[in-house]
Amino acid sequence: VLENRAGANGVIGATYVARAKPDGYTLLFSHVGPITISPALTKDMPYDSLRDFAPITQVVSAPTVLLIRPDLPIHNLKELVDYARAHPGKLSYGSVGPGSTTHLAGVILGDMADVELLHVPYKGAAPVVTDLLGGQIDMGFLNIAGAMSYIKSGQLRPIGVSTLKRSSLLPDLPAIAETYPGFEVNSWYGLMAPVKTPQPIVEQLQREVSEILKLPDIKKQFEANGLAPEGTTPEVYTQQIERDLKRWAGIVKEAGLKPQ
Repeated sequence: VLENRAGANGVIGATYVARAKPDGYTLLFSHVGPITISPALTKDMPYDSLRDFAPITQVVSAPTVLLIRPDLPIHNLKELVDYARAHPGKLSYGSVGPGSTTHLAGVILGDMADVELLHVPYKGAAPVVTDLLGGQIDMGFLNIAGAMSYIKSGQLRPIGVSTLKRSSLLPDLPAIAETYPGFEVNSWYGLMAPVKTPQPIVEQLQREVSEILKLPDIKKQFEANGLAPEGTTPEVYTQQIERDLKRWAGIVKEAGLKPQ
């Protein structure tokens, strides 16, 4: 039974699971946002991402792709950086909102490449695409599967993917990390239970999910949507969350965003 508890960028749903009975029957389909970014953006978080949950498995990695409007003389990451240095503060990128992965990806890129980029926030991905196509903004990080039609038609030009590895959807397109080692914006999804859920239940759920993710039709469906199946152990997923909590806290501070 899937219950959608929307609101506060996923915090409401996560709070509900954090307070649920730890019997293995109420689980959280978790996301990088409410688990590792919101704690840096919210003053009074109703849960602790490490103390109030039992991580089960990271289900998928979700890369974004950096896209440029094709009338710009930019065909790769080096040309992008050179252009940004020649036009400081002029090269604009759209995001789905302040504090989103699509915003913070630009912050990380600007910091690692030592260039000044202009952030333009929107309320969702659709207006970002509209203004990219219309030439009102220069570039943006978008979901790779959602961007494929624009890439294939030549309406938008891909520069690199945001995960450490290349995407199966665009195997010839470099990862940004190939130029700037450590660059990673991974909008992962996972599965978590309330803390104190018995370990045998957590382990059984991890095994079942991991086996499901290996099924050819499931794997094919995820990859068609630009998602890389993972099925990590609870320990590996916990380590991912710990790393991301520290990393996003630093990036949010670098972006000048204040907790609210």
